[in-house]
Amino acid sequence: MKYFSPMKIYTKTGDKGQTALYGGTRVSKASARVDSYGNIDELNSFIGIAKSHIEDEDVLKQLKKIQFDLFTVGSEAATPVDKLMLANGKSRLPIIISDTEIEELENWMDAFEDKLEPLQYFILPGGGKSATFLHAARTICRRAERSLVFLNESEEVRPELIKYLNRLSDYLFVLARYISKINNETEEYWNPNER
Repeated sequence: MKYFSPMKIYTKTGDKGQTALYGGTRVSKASARVDSYGNIDELNSFIGIAKSHIEDEDVLKQLKKIQFDLFTVGSEAATPVDKLMLANGKSRLPIIISDTEIEELENWMDAFEDKLEPLQYFILPGGGKSATFLHAARTICRRAERSLVFLNESEEVRPELIKYLNRLSDYLFVLARYISKINNETEEYWNPNER
């Protein structure tokens, strides 16, 4: 078992609006890179809120794994491409997101969709407390994805990170529907003919 030395929470190094990326580069806290991993952190926190209202053990295991994976995504988002490799040729990051995690989300979604009625209309965000938090997490996930796409316009981002967030937002939508169903909560539809 590895033991880590205690970290001091406040360092005062960011008091002038700068922060250190993974690898040591200092940048403005308003930079696109910091914004991207900040959005990922917010998404992770919102998934934690949703978890606190969910009782299904299988779903909770999935969400815990997703929170772990979001730390992995955030770590890479906080690392400039030129700092991903150490001088000795080894990766700075112990793990990275791959197609395996993306396919895992797809498999979970497929299993939920097998138990749901096909969509005919857009769904209004809601369907009970836990589903509502999942819908909110979905919108934060889309923002996190947009911020990584924006970062990628000026600095390279591995495509798997963007793909993972894109798939995760779909997963959160399907999961919100599934949670509404197992909690016997009614979905409300956006049907322009019933205004």
